[in-house]
Order: sequence, then structure tokens, then C-alpha cells
Amino acid sequence: MSKSVFPDDFLWGAATAAYQIEGSPLADGAGASIWQRFSHDPRLMAVKGDTGDFACDHYNRMPADVALMKELGLKAYRFSVNWGRVLPEGIGRVNEPGLDFYERLVDELLKNDIEPLLTLHHWDLPVALDDKGGWLNRDIAGWFADYGSVMYRRLDGRVKKWVTLNEPWVITDGGYLHGALAPGHRNLFETPIASHNLMRAHGAAVEAYRSEGAHEIGLVVNIEPKYPASDSAEDVAATARAHAYMNRQYLDPALKGSYPAELAEIFGEAWPQWSADDLKAINQPVDFIGINYYTRNVVKADPNQWPVGASPVKQNATHTTTDWEVYPPALTDTLVWFRDTYGDIPVYITENGAAFYDPPQAGPDGIDDPLRCDYLRTHISAIGDAIKKGVDVRGYMAWSLLDNLEWSLGFSKRFGIVHVDYETQVRTPKRSARFYSSVIAANGGNLG
Repeated sequence: MSKSVFPDDFLWGAATAAYQIEGSPLADGAGASIWQRFSHDPRLMAVKGDTGDFACDHYNRMPADVALMKELGLKAYRFSVNWGRVLPEGIGRVNEPGLDFYERLVDELLKNDIEPLLTLHHWDLPVALDDKGGWLNRDIAGWFADYGSVMYRRLDGRVKKWVTLNEPWVITDGGYLHGALAPGHRNLFETPIASHNLMRAHGAAVEAYRSEGAHEIGLVVNIEPKYPASDSAEDVAATARAHAYMNRQYLDPALKGSYPAELAEIFGEAWPQWSADDLKAINQPVDFIGINYYTRNVVKADPNQWPVGASPVKQNATHTTTDWEVYPPALTDTLVWFRDTYGDIPVYITENGAAFYDPPQAGPDGIDDPLRCDYLRTHISAIGDAIKKGVDVRGYMAWSLLDNLEWSLGFSKRFGIVHVDYETQVRTPKRSARFYSSVIAANGGNLG
């Protein structure tokens, strides 16, 4: 076994999201979310008929799922809270049975020596707030901070690592610009408003935590590094726009107090002038940043591609069933870029994984998923390369613990290291789960 480059206290875990695994979305007094509404609208779902009504039934099977995490040797578990379970109207009255579920989950994790990483919002906005304008309503920053305070007061101390938002880019690009995700809007003028209010909500929730909590809070963003298809001025400029739109749009205001200049070019007349007070409120000191990494993008200029004027160039390489290129070196590049751009802020890889074909039912020999094993091995090794370059990476959360509802793609894509038979709800650890267990046991020292 080779000597590990990973720190002795490196946090090895796995991640999930509430609507994707919990099921029982309206149980025990919970309020509906925008994903409950979206998934039941056949005009919106890419895979019609798949919903989170049952999903992985984690709401009822939570203790057994935590026992499975323990069996796999996980040191941490990143999960999200369904805002509407706790506050059915999004504001005001607390639904104690809903809050109790998350309290029991946290206690079960701690009983099994698994550290909870709690994400306040992973896309499932309460319908009651969406009906008031959702992320287009400036009041949502205060609503989100109040929701955060409910959670902090109940769980801070038992939860020592908090996340405000997961992937605000996906919320706005998918939910407000292209309509592929909840709430299903397609409006260029709405998109920067939703993005800005998400960041204001992040800032307000961090500020609330500083008065209520005593541990760590951060933001999770998805980073897809951009590489120009050629050294032409057009491709280089297109790559810069794509990079600003996807990778800097949320990090810059959170960590620098400003937006990338390219956004005004991308959005044109739809780009508002934001106040200095708003930007100051967004720019709250955070304790860490979570980076979700899946793939890279090679970019060429394409004026017909709205709104960025750039399109991807598919590479001759292995691709996942979501058609994402497998390219581990970009994860190292991403981590070094983040450090060089924003400073020595601690980083967690809060999602990383791959969808490959797995059969609906596990056979007598289980599930053999060599492509996923290789994906995990090479990407964890890429994190080790970043650590060697001096990046302060403190943990890795495999996406995902369980096969689950892949949002508008329904149950058609399997990301889990644990197979779920959706008819029987039987969980079967895949070969990738056993491989990841060995990585954890060796603290990454068995990667070669």
C-alpha cells in the first residue's frame, strides 16, 4: 500500500438529495415542493410518469440506510432538507413531525460515527413560496434566512457543517432559462433576477448562522471547466463567456463581492444593475466551498447558441449515459484554478460520480460496474494530485449513495454506488461501493 497524500482527517462520504430519495413527499403534514408539482406534470418531465412519490422510500427506511452507510465505512453523509417538510408554507409555522425526521436522521448518523453535512436547499422550493414568486421575489432572502434559523436552532452542534444552497446555476439555468427543471420557466429576463436572489438568500442565511450557530457554513457550486476548442480569438472569448456564466457567476459575488463582467454581455438588456448594498450582503465570509464536479466542456464559438454564444465540441472519449465526458485531469485543474482565483479557502468535493448502465434487478453475483469503479479511482486520484499542488481539499462525497430519481430524467439514469431495485426497494452495494469502501479504509492509499 502506497503512502496516502490525503490528510488523516480527510472526510470520506457520500451524498444524496431529499426529493431524489425520500419519497412520502406530503407525509406527516409536509407542504408540496415545486418538484412535486413539476414531476406530476407530463408536459414537463422528460421521463413521464416518474415522480418522487416513492423514490427510494428513504423517509421510511432511514435507519437501515444509515446502517448501510456504516457497513460501507462512510465517515460523512451529505443530505438535504426538504424545506416544505419543516415549514409547509415556507414561512411561519414549523411542522414538528417533518423537523423530527431530520433530527432523527442526524442522531442516527452520529450514533454510527458518521458526520452529517446538511444542505438547506437542494432545489425543492415549497410550492407556497413559488406561488409568491419564488426566487423572483426579493423577500425570499429573508424567508430563507428564517428557515435556516429554524434548522440552526434545532441542530447546530450536532450538525457542524452546513451548506446554504446546492448548485444555484442549475436552479436558474434549468428552472428559469430553459424550463427543463422546476419551476419550468423560460425567460431570459427572469434568470439573472433568480440568480441574484439566490445569492442574496445565501448571504442572508450565512449572516443568520453567525448569530445562531458556532461551527461551519458554506456554499456548494457545480463547476464544469471550459477549454477552448482552438486558440482562435473567437473560441477563446466564447470559452471565457461560458466559464463566467457557469463557473464564476456564483463564486465571484459570494467570494469577491462582484459579478463577472461577461454577464452583462451575455444577458444584454436583461442584465440589471445591482446595488452595492446587495453585493456586500452576498459577500459574507464562508468557512468552505463545496465543489460538485462531473465533467469538462471543450468550447467553440457559436453565435446561434443562446445566450452564451458557445457550443460544446464532443471529444473522442468515454462518456457516461448522461453523455458527459470522463476526464479526471479537469478536476485537478478546477481545484488549482479555484485556489489561485479565490485563495486558500477549504474545499470539499461535495458531489462526484457517474451514471452508467446497471440492470433493474441485481443478479446473484450483485452488480459489477467497472466503469464506475474506474471513474471513482481516477477522480479521487485527481484530487490527490490537487492536494500535492497545495490545494486545501478536506473531503470527498461520492454521488450518489443510492440510485435515485434523476430529476426530470426520472429513474432512467443510475448514479448510485448502491443499486436500488425500485420494485422491491432492495439495496445491493455495487462493486463500486466495495471499491470505495477499500479507498476509505486505506485513506486513499490504495489508488496506486
